[in-house]
Order: sequence, then C-alpha cells, then structure tokens
Amino acid sequence: MRYQGKITSWKDGKGFGFVATNGKSEKAFIHIKAFADRSRRPAEGDLISYELILEQNGRFRADKVRFAGAAAAEPTPARSGPLAIIFAAAFCCLLLLAGFWGKLPFAFAGLYLAASVVAFVAYAIDKSAAQSRQWRIKENNLHILALLGGWPGALLAQKLLRHKTKKAPFQTVFWLTVLLNCCALGWLFTESGSAFIRPLLHS
Repeated sequence: MRYQGKITSWKDGKGFGFVATNGKSEKAFIHIKAFADRSRRPAEGDLISYELILEQNGRFRADKVRFAGAAAAEPTPARSGPLAIIFAAAFCCLLLLAGFWGKLPFAFAGLYLAASVVAFVAYAIDKSAAQSRQWRIKENNLHILALLGGWPGALLAQKLLRHKTKKAPFQTVFWLTVLLNCCALGWLFTESGSAFIRPLLHS
C-alpha cells in the first residue's frame, strides 16, 4: 500500500530525513537511497508517495519513494556499461604500448593501476556505507582520485557495483575529470611533453 506525505525535515549532507504521513501522527524515517529518482535532491516540504515498512525497533521507514506526480519508472538496462569497461581497458592497453614504444615510463602504468585500485576500494567502501547508512566518502574525494589517474578503477567500480551511475551531476563531473586526465596524458605526447618526459625515460 502506498502512502502520501510531506518531508518535514531533511539533512542533505547526510542523505536522510523524516516524512509526516497523511492521517498518521508518527513520522517515518526516509533515506536518499529509497528514492526512485536520484537526479533530483529531496528538500524539506516536498510532497512524496511511498510504502511504509515497520522495522524491528518498532519505527516506520519509507521505501520505494517517488516525488508527487512522478510516474513509476521502469528500470532500464545500463547499455553503456560494456562500452565504458572496454574504453577503460583500451586506455590501459594504450599505456602499456606507450611504455613498450618508449613514449612513457612503465611507472606511469603502475601509477594508474595503483590509483585505480584505491578508487575501486573507495567506491566499494562508499557503496557499503550507503547501504548501512554510515558516514559516506565525499564525492569530491572520489573525483580527485579519478583526476589523479584512478578513473579506470572508478569506472569499473561504477559498473560492477552499480554505484553513482544514476546521479547525473556526479556523472557530469566524473567524465570531466576523465577528460582532463586524458588531456594531461595526451600533452605528454606533444613536443613540450616529450621534453618533460625524456629525462624520466633515460633515468
């Protein structure tokens, strides 16, 4: 059974709040992950519809939340998943080939690998924290890891763990960090970049 109510309090930084159900005096807990539409951030005063779940502690929690007037959305398959993973794999192969051709030190591939492992673990921790309602890793920190070369691992984590894929603002910034990182790497193949990297190749 679906209920209607209004969000009476919302802590956007922590991603949770409370909703007052029409006809009921007790408020229900509501978490950001319960919303079907992640492209819009909830705010105090929003009218929503939802299902009520009675937890073991005797308190109510809102689930399968939709903003008032929003139709039920059918889940769509992530078509870009395989292409994104192929893109990351092709990028890593390019790094290795650049090392074999003497264009980049092999250490660059190692740096990208290490940063990708750290990024993947960070996404996994953040995913677990979101599910258990614990403190989350700041999105800016995830973006910094991607910018520093961990974006292949971050991209893999997004697709395998299905984390941060539906939030449009996050995806926009994420792909911007990928673009900036690739531009910086591409600069190393220019004449100026070659002069910068040449001492490292012969060290």
